[in-house]
Amino acid sequence: MPAGRAARTCALLALCLLGSGAQDFGPTRFICTSVPVDADMCTASVAPGGAEELRSNVLQLRETVLQQKETILSQKETIRELTTKLGRCESQSTLDTGAGEARAGGGRKQPGSGKNTMGDLSRTPASETLSQLGQTLQSLKTRLENLEQYSRLNSSSQTNSLKDLLQSKIDDLERQVLSRVNTLEEGKGGPKNDTEERVRIESALTSLHQRISELEKGQKDNRPGDKFQLTFPLRTNYMYAKVKKSLPEMYAFTVCMWLKSSAAPGVGTPFSYAVPGQANELVLIEWGNNPMEILINDKVAKLPFVINDGKWHHICITWTTRDGVWEAYQDGTQGGSGENLAPYHPIKPQGVLVLGQEQDTLGGGFDATQAFVGELAHFNIWDRKLTPGEVYNLATCSSKALSGNVIAWAESHIEIYGGATKWTFEACRQIN
Repeated sequence: MPAGRAARTCALLALCLLGSGAQDFGPTRFICTSVPVDADMCTASVAPGGAEELRSNVLQLRETVLQQKETILSQKETIRELTTKLGRCESQSTLDTGAGEARAGGGRKQPGSGKNTMGDLSRTPASETLSQLGQTLQSLKTRLENLEQYSRLNSSSQTNSLKDLLQSKIDDLERQVLSRVNTLEEGKGGPKNDTEERVRIESALTSLHQRISELEKGQKDNRPGDKFQLTFPLRTNYMYAKVKKSLPEMYAFTVCMWLKSSAAPGVGTPFSYAVPGQANELVLIEWGNNPMEILINDKVAKLPFVINDGKWHHICITWTTRDGVWEAYQDGTQGGSGENLAPYHPIKPQGVLVLGQEQDTLGGGFDATQAFVGELAHFNIWDRKLTPGEVYNLATCSSKALSGNVIAWAESHIEIYGGATKWTFEACRQIN
């Protein structure tokens, strides 16, 4: 039979065999059998084992074609994205070149012009300029408010004087920015005025950054190691803190902390402890419209906490492996208790303790919908059940308050990732 007809016969025979099911028979080779022109190719006999080999090869070919199709679709999507980005870059480059030629009158760039670190105000829309500079000023204001809080805790005439000076400069800058934006909206001002204004604002902002950074450095050097809080401003899957130390094997524990949040629905996951083979070894979470829960070895108890009112609250949970007895305290008062929570299961050692995220894998697998949003401080863990009096001392910041004997709250014990921030914090001054 002609070679072309033999090939078509082989393909048709393979398609007939394909209908009997898809099964992976491992590596195979192609075998084609010549069939008379007037014969029924789907019932034609083939060499022993040939039908199975043909079926396997056809299945492999079809899988390869499907994979290549997916790859091509993925590459097409990537090409579209890159083309879009390239178009934006080319458009921006054209705008920059045209504006530069217009300012220079077609001549070369003047020496010493330097890089514009704030953008060309004459080309940036007024609303965008206001937004950019407003964000910078807001950041400086926040840092200044933090320093002001520290100065109240550690009164110093020099600190107060510097704070007043910086506040005056920030107010000055805000007036300059507002005036500049008004000028832009009215279409006034030329390139020379823009440059002079930009230089003045950049210089003032640089000076402010330097002065505030110096004050913050002095503040950090002088404050005690436990007088700080962690802030998680956004619900993300990359913003968290990790405790450098792991937990030992524990047959009882008490975990306490200060929390402040107004997030809804659910404040998220203040902390999670994962061990190899069990991501939910010990987790505190309030997810969606569910109440706050404590998980131990994936067993759950619902807690009576209500803390998303934007105020600071002190919470404690105690637990013992004997009968799985637990107690929950909010602001020094016991609000709930129960038993049979993972009874006779000791907390396993050598895990990863994360603040602000729920772990689906050891040290990772974060889900933004379960992230904690708010502020957290004085996170302590003990390997025993604290008494009601000891919990009350912690909630009222008594001089008799204890630090955790397993995990004690200290800056040197915490690593921060993804933009979470540290601020000065002293619990009882915040709530009074």
